Amino acid sequence: MNKKECGWKNLDESKRVEIFAFGDSYIQFLKEVKTEREASKKIIEKLSQNGFKDIDEVSMLNVGDKVYFNNRGKSVFAAVIGSNSILDGVNIIGAHIDSPRLDLKPNPIYEDAKLALAKTHYYGGIKKYQWTTIPLAMHGVIVKPNKEKIEINIGEDLQDPIFTITDILPHLAQRQYEKKIGEAIDGESLNLLVGSIPNEETDSVKENILKILNEKYGIDEIDFCSSEIEIVPAFQPRDLGLDRSMVASYGQDDRVCAYALLEAIINAKVEKMTSVAIFADKEEIGSYGNTGMQSDMFDCFMHKLLDKMSLNVPSALAKVYSNSKMLSADVGAGIDPNYQDVSEVNNSSYIGYGVELNKYTGSRGKSGASDANAEFVAYVRGIFENRNIKYQVSELGKVDIGGGGTIAYILANKGMDVIDCGVPVISMHSPYEVISKYDLYSAYLAYVAFLESYEKVTY
Repeated sequence: MNKKECGWKNLDESKRVEIFAFGDSYIQFLKEVKTEREASKKIIEKLSQNGFKDIDEVSMLNVGDKVYFNNRGKSVFAAVIGSNSILDGVNIIGAHIDSPRLDLKPNPIYEDAKLALAKTHYYGGIKKYQWTTIPLAMHGVIVKPNKEKIEINIGEDLQDPIFTITDILPHLAQRQYEKKIGEAIDGESLNLLVGSIPNEETDSVKENILKILNEKYGIDEIDFCSSEIEIVPAFQPRDLGLDRSMVASYGQDDRVCAYALLEAIINAKVEKMTSVAIFADKEEIGSYGNTGMQSDMFDCFMHKLLDKMSLNVPSALAKVYSNSKMLSADVGAGIDPNYQDVSEVNNSSYIGYGVELNKYTGSRGKSGASDANAEFVAYVRGIFENRNIKYQVSELGKVDIGGGGTIAYILANKGMDVIDCGVPVISMHSPYEVISKYDLYSAYLAYVAFLESYEKVTY
């Protein structure tokens, strides 16, 4: 019988202490990174503290060397060089560091009904109604033509002001109640409330807000055109539950896997197979753009590895990929007790029951999926079972209910074996997602084990 059992059962005290300590460090990480830029900066900082060097500052690579590649401050690749030839393949784990959010439009500030507001454009798959009447913070950069870069972070400190998106009072919401839930809040109504005091001379609230921005940051209205300012929940990550077994936070899709991967690439004892970690951007909108996995930037990093090993001969990269193995480290859907009807229980994951393997994602008839072959699934199972790492094999909900995707198919298209392997989440893509500390730690152990593996998949 394939019995699923809660990971917390029969756990010795020392292991429980490790799990909670790991959860504490993860919560601290979440407090510091709410955007892909902040995540990239933190990841590079931590890699540098643990012996990783910028690959562009290294002339040759030898066994044991650790390098990273900074892709425009929004995605990061890292590698630890093993003793086997890289042409025999590498172990790759790829997570993403972007999350659903709201972005300020290029010309955001306007005035209406005697209030100053800012126009937004939502990024990724959100339920729009979840983003109203909650505290919001503003993170990002404004870059001027003279190359001056101004960093914005407003709303996280308790002394900061926050922002919000208003909603209609229930007394006047009859027409809103008649709409479908997905239409109750229109995308163009996700307007950020930013001020109410008018300028003394012109009686313009917008003008007063622009004056405050100019005095505080030295920016003019036109400077928003060359900015990337993200609106994210101002909630702080917290322990969840009387037993403190869970973490509630914004951005856990997919920074929970990214954190586990960061710790794994730092702590894994890589010997034979070169190990590579991907911290990608733009996954939530299809992995497009030069910081997303659809671009050639990962190929560029791999070419750099080959160059610095004097192995970059014709077809070398194709050979590396065809011999490589990958875990796509992205989150899965944990069963929500309030919405169990969208899950097929036998093929779903419970939080607190270990890391989740998804043989395929996609929609309905596996459209858009990377479907891992049985041999590779068996290979990954063997790694986990040899180290007593709890895992669950799942699908993303019932067949005809919906679906989703990850970066798995992009790497599979390059010729490598790939399977999705991540942490189950409740309330995914909401402003406050939920994970189990046990699953987070299981993901870390799973990623370490995979990076340290060196056997070949037998076909």
